[in-house]
Amino acid sequence: MSTETSPPTSGRIAGVEVRSIDYVPLNERHGKVWSQGPLWFMSNAQIATLAVGTFSITGGGNLIWSMLAIIGGVLFGTFFMAFHSAQGPQLGLPQMIQSRPQFGYVGALLVWAFAYLQYAGFNIFNTILAGDALNSTIHGPSKMWIVVATVVAAVVALVGYDLIHGVERWLTAGFLVIFGLLTIGICTLNYPAGSFDLGGFKWTPFLIQFGAVAGYQISWAIYVSDYSRYLPPSVTVRLTFLWTYWGSALGAIWLMCLGAALAAWAGAKFDTIASIKEAGDHVFSGFGAIALVFSTLGLISVTALNMYGGSLTLISAIDSFKKIRPTATLRILTIGFTAVLSLIPALLIGENFLTNFEDFLLLVLYLFIPWTAVNLVDYYVVRRGHYAIAEIFNPRGLYGRWGWRGITSYLVGFAAMLPFLSTSKYTGFVAAALNGADISMFVGLPVAGILYWVLAKSIDVEGETRIAKAEAAELERLAHAHQRPEEHLGDVTG
Repeated sequence: MSTETSPPTSGRIAGVEVRSIDYVPLNERHGKVWSQGPLWFMSNAQIATLAVGTFSITGGGNLIWSMLAIIGGVLFGTFFMAFHSAQGPQLGLPQMIQSRPQFGYVGALLVWAFAYLQYAGFNIFNTILAGDALNSTIHGPSKMWIVVATVVAAVVALVGYDLIHGVERWLTAGFLVIFGLLTIGICTLNYPAGSFDLGGFKWTPFLIQFGAVAGYQISWAIYVSDYSRYLPPSVTVRLTFLWTYWGSALGAIWLMCLGAALAAWAGAKFDTIASIKEAGDHVFSGFGAIALVFSTLGLISVTALNMYGGSLTLISAIDSFKKIRPTATLRILTIGFTAVLSLIPALLIGENFLTNFEDFLLLVLYLFIPWTAVNLVDYYVVRRGHYAIAEIFNPRGLYGRWGWRGITSYLVGFAAMLPFLSTSKYTGFVAAALNGADISMFVGLPVAGILYWVLAKSIDVEGETRIAKAEAAELERLAHAHQRPEEHLGDVTG
């Protein structure tokens, strides 16, 4: 996909990506699989990720067990998001549009609404952190910097896929140097007695930290294949999985462990921005400000990812009510709307950032645990990657308007989690009996996944595969000509 002005078949107009929810044809596939590594590494290498690592410490846990909870939660949660990433090159579709085969043409709106909530929520927190970081270093009103961060992120999201990948690669190089030095500085700090005592284990802060970390990693799953869908289909599932997994996991473990260390060191006076600045100044005077300014670039870049994914989800939702042509103009409008939707609350939101952020992360975990189970079981176990892509865009097509199997499995999986939930607003009776320990994900995942696998036994997978093969060549021709398949292939299901 060239960055120059080119004919419509290139997928770009004057450097701006024009494809959104539609299928990416083979002639536009490009890039190397290793690019998933720096993309997902840098997506986690920012202050919001660091803040996730503080929950156990602020909840009464010690440093060593907080770090072990972080490592375990990251390795567990990243497993799911990386398998979603591997779907991109094989299907050439954005992540959330892939929910239609499980939930139906209209039924997928259920998970899209939750996904869009997530994009807006994370951007509220990201831009608040960016505003505070720039206020404490460059100075100027925090709200002004929130607006600046939002506008810059929107421009990056508008240009699209290739610019996002390029920005993340350059930021990764800078991060390794700046945060490498910051890490050395943090390792030289004096920590309170008992910080590394393995005998200081406490179930509740450990599971809160594990759940928040796993939820944070799983939250990437709703758009992870958006950033692998332009890769050639010859890229293997294994390589896409590995580059995504270790890129994301290493970035998350590094930043979250730094967050835990800073919280343990600072104690009651811990503040995300102030503590980073003070710890950085232990390297040399003024380095804390440098680290914060660079961290802001990471926050802006991940905000751009959320706007890009939010735009795709919003276009998908609109398309479910009224067939639309996903043009560059529509991308501009939906990215702008997504930016404004997070900007207004970011300018108005009150204090108590960490408590609000923790509750938000747990909400994300609860909402997407049953979805990720259904989507992955469908892709890897039931249909094994064989989808009639044109039918995904056909409201009267093969997958129907309401996917009762996926919806039922999702709702039952979520209901099964309720007794095990533990938040500041609601605690289930099982969680209360466990002194607030949250094990809901270990219930929701198997319940939703196994139930969907049982219900999906009645799906005619062989028939769907035959339809997919019959449509493949024509789908490529129509995508190359920027024509929507449902307008030309007709209702192949009769």
